[in-house]
Amino acid sequence: MPKTITLRLSDADYELFRSRAQADNRSIANLIETAAKRRLKDEVVYASPAEMREILSDRKLMADIRAGHRAAKKRHGRLVA
Repeated sequence: MPKTITLRLSDADYELFRSRAQADNRSIANLIETAAKRRLKDEVVYASPAEMREILSDRKLMADIRAGHRAAKKRHGRLVA
């Protein structure tokens, strides 16, 4: 049996959903449901538990990751796409 939920949106977000739903000729509820399902279905697992253990046990790699994180927080460096 279908369930009903309440979703609180800012006016700007509501307008974004409304305009997109209208452009696709569907209801806002259908747009949100479809987008949420697609996002959950396409969710990517970046590393398995075994891979994470290997990554976390590599001290040099972890030091490099921490250094990169600190630099990114300070906005040092550049984004390479």
